[in-house]
Amino acid sequence: MNIVILAAGQGKRMHSNLPKVLHPLAGKALVLHVIDTARSLCPQTLCLVYGHGGDAVRSTLDAPDLAWALQEPQLGTGHAVQQALPHLQGEGTTLILYGDVPLIQAETLKRLVHAARDALTILTVNLSDPDGYGRIVRDNAGRVIRIVEQKDSTPEERSIGEINTGIMAMPSVLLGEWLGRLSDHNAQKEYYLTDIVSMAVAAGLPVRTVHPENEWEVLGVNSKVQLAELERIAQRRTAEQLMEQGVRLADPARFDVRGELLCGRDVFIDVNCVFEGRVELDEAVEVGPNCVLKNARIGAGTRLAAFTHIEDAVIGPDSRIGPFARLRPGTELAEDVHIGNFVEIKKSRIAAHSKVNHLAYIGDAIIGRRVNVGAGTITCNYDGVNKFQTIIEDDAFIGSDTQLVAPVTVGRGATLGAGTTLTRNAPADTLTVSRAKQVAIAGWTRPKVKNRE
Repeated sequence: MNIVILAAGQGKRMHSNLPKVLHPLAGKALVLHVIDTARSLCPQTLCLVYGHGGDAVRSTLDAPDLAWALQEPQLGTGHAVQQALPHLQGEGTTLILYGDVPLIQAETLKRLVHAARDALTILTVNLSDPDGYGRIVRDNAGRVIRIVEQKDSTPEERSIGEINTGIMAMPSVLLGEWLGRLSDHNAQKEYYLTDIVSMAVAAGLPVRTVHPENEWEVLGVNSKVQLAELERIAQRRTAEQLMEQGVRLADPARFDVRGELLCGRDVFIDVNCVFEGRVELDEAVEVGPNCVLKNARIGAGTRLAAFTHIEDAVIGPDSRIGPFARLRPGTELAEDVHIGNFVEIKKSRIAAHSKVNHLAYIGDAIIGRRVNVGAGTITCNYDGVNKFQTIIEDDAFIGSDTQLVAPVTVGRGATLGAGTTLTRNAPADTLTVSRAKQVAIAGWTRPKVKNRE
């Protein structure tokens, strides 16, 4: 089987410098949804017809299994498929898809291709408002005889509700013959792929139609409004799939997956959460409202409080994170770790049962078991050029408002007094304090505002 994906259009109504087919839907370019679905059908040839924004399209999508056909200038759908002909195998079936129709389902396409072994098969759908679409014209016996574009149609033809989605399949040998006979004698002065329908009828070849299970499968994107509508459809489908697997969502309408979300049993996700890349939530994880997780793995029983942001991090089981916590790339937390409000962790490992509960920054650090890090503590890991590591061993206690000037090590069981600036290693099982001597100055008065004339 050959599959041709038409992705050369400019998308003027998008009002964007980004090629239309590269606009994101559920975290992935529109055309990538189509490519992934096409790959699931295991075609012998997968050809992408590109044009507007060609360099950006190729650099974003280039892959070993893709053949590329440049359409320049863009003279219609028939002209686009003509550019793909040199890449197509002459035997079998050719399936035509569109890079801006991202939600088409593989099962629908399998039915379409199966029906096209000895026929031209068109994916059609009946719409209550078919305005703007090409209409399927049938004879008195119900047989398809042609497709007419709206701009070329009569008032009677415009009353037809069955529309052409543009997706079709046909024997590859006949496609090559038909494409060579296309003309631009129409209102648009373009080469319509749909003209091959009347050629098939004239040749006595059956013309069949297949309908999708869901109307949203054939919805295309021509504007930011339509893109937003498809985004909600895609997110609702993902939400329903997760709920069927046992995930509890506070509100499926306020939930976004922009990648892949894998959930164990009894997971709860509150409103306005965003999941990007690959995110794994183990059993009984609870995600509070307004959290953002990207490329993260969250252990069983962990609770993420509101406004927690996690990126490229691994969180162990039974931990408590947030609210307003930020875990940056390279963060690894073991079991039962507490990261509290307004705490930032970057490229650090924190062992089991340790706590960083308030207003702290931990970067490039290794923290042992049962460590308590007091409020206002920071690791001074950057000298303006290089990064250095802080090591805090098991059972250490770090007093509030401590600065750990890396590279530095806090020994096992050590205690740092509040306000300490640590520039040398702190011995194990010892209290280390570094602060100015407290002085009370008798008779001191506050400055007063001078009289101004």
